[in-house]
Amino acid sequence: MKKISVLMIFLALLSAEVEAQNVEIPVDTTVVTSHRVNINGKRIDYTATTGMQPVWNDDGEAIASLFYTYYKREGIADVKNRPLVISFNGGPGSASVWMHIAYTGPRVLEIDPEGFPIQPYGTKENPHSILDIADIVYVNPVNTGYSRIIEPKGEKKRERDQFFGVNADVSYLAKWINTFVTRNNRWLSPKYLIGESYGTTRVSGLALELQNSQWMYLNGVILVSPTEIGIERDGPVEIANRLPYFTAAAWYHNILPEDLQKRDLEELLPEVEQYAINEVLPALVKGGFLEQERKEDIAAEMARYSGISKDEILQHNLEVPFRYFWKDLLRDQKGLSVGRLDSRYLGLDRKTAGDSPDYNSELTSWLHSFTPAINHYLSNDLKFKTDLTYYMFGPVHPWDRSRDNTGENLRQAMAQNPNLDVLIQSGYFDGATTYFNAKYTMWQLDPSGKMQDRLSFKGYRSGHMMYLRNEDLKKANDDVREFILNSMPKAGAPATY
Repeated sequence: MKKISVLMIFLALLSAEVEAQNVEIPVDTTVVTSHRVNINGKRIDYTATTGMQPVWNDDGEAIASLFYTYYKREGIADVKNRPLVISFNGGPGSASVWMHIAYTGPRVLEIDPEGFPIQPYGTKENPHSILDIADIVYVNPVNTGYSRIIEPKGEKKRERDQFFGVNADVSYLAKWINTFVTRNNRWLSPKYLIGESYGTTRVSGLALELQNSQWMYLNGVILVSPTEIGIERDGPVEIANRLPYFTAAAWYHNILPEDLQKRDLEELLPEVEQYAINEVLPALVKGGFLEQERKEDIAAEMARYSGISKDEILQHNLEVPFRYFWKDLLRDQKGLSVGRLDSRYLGLDRKTAGDSPDYNSELTSWLHSFTPAINHYLSNDLKFKTDLTYYMFGPVHPWDRSRDNTGENLRQAMAQNPNLDVLIQSGYFDGATTYFNAKYTMWQLDPSGKMQDRLSFKGYRSGHMMYLRNEDLKKANDDVREFILNSMPKAGAPATY
């Protein structure tokens, strides 16, 4: 990216003091810079607006201010046919940094082709960004990035439960989006939400909240490495659903039996999925009354598909915990553990013995490359200056997870809006929000089966952040690009069944 001009507009309309840091919170500000990037071989000129936009209460008081970055392609005279993608990460408590500088935005991390950190740190052009076909805003919820609560004057503090919970989060963010869309004149634009991890819970809830409370209708929702979104899968279902991920991780590390190992991953996994559904699940349903011979047969086949020994599977009564799997998979081969969010990553523990890894090897690797890059990029390239700490993970707990109906909210939003489609993206080596659980979520999202053609799934040979692997960065962005272009209705086509 070659910067051709810098236009700085810094409007300190409001400010508030952070007592713990003794730093001024810029409540309503913008900084605009001009840039260019080559996407799929074509030059794209764009502006980047970074700033703080308030969250208003019903009395017109600013109760929080959210940090955002808005990329808008230049030279678009009429935005009514120009999609707007609103992007959230997860946690809860995670900044929007991950997809911002590693996935859909015009800049991506300086990392190796598989996603591992290298120095010197920094960012480079993203030749696969979706900015060619859509404008993008990356939003940081309260206490993530530079976003903060604005405390009232005096000793009284704001109630945290108006921000930190499934439904509170959705409620205030819908209001914030309304303000953003109005300020930036995007009401006529096709609108999309993309969320990663807990961000999928967030955007699933927002789909209906925006329709019912802000009267804003979407064209698409993209769920990247989705969580449960209120769709339960406890008990035998949750246990059986682990097996396909176990197979994928074992395949990656080349420890499956030779006849399985030599097969292509995407040719092997459907077989394991069917075995999990048709054999493991019914066996688990019988619990302690499962016939011993049948139990041993199931354990033997699970061992073939998982890289965990038959004896260990029997010792766990067919229920191998995730943490045990991450610790045990390479115990005898390398004496190393594997990562939770991406099992391609390896960890070095104090002891080879034990039931769980000492730390999340993938997360420490990601923080290694993301943290210096985002702090440098925002300050030096986007010219946003502040002494606030950029919270990669912020203080948002306790988080109220009660009344999580976000999956049903998304289904209802789709039912009410025939123009709303959903894309799910998952990495096969993600052990936290597994790809098979993502498929299960898609299957259960609409029990009627009447919206199958509006739900789609894409899998990738990587983990939770599939886009960190260079090959999947291109593939995943191409999938999002295709989804957006295909879900935009033709001009004049009515939204009706």
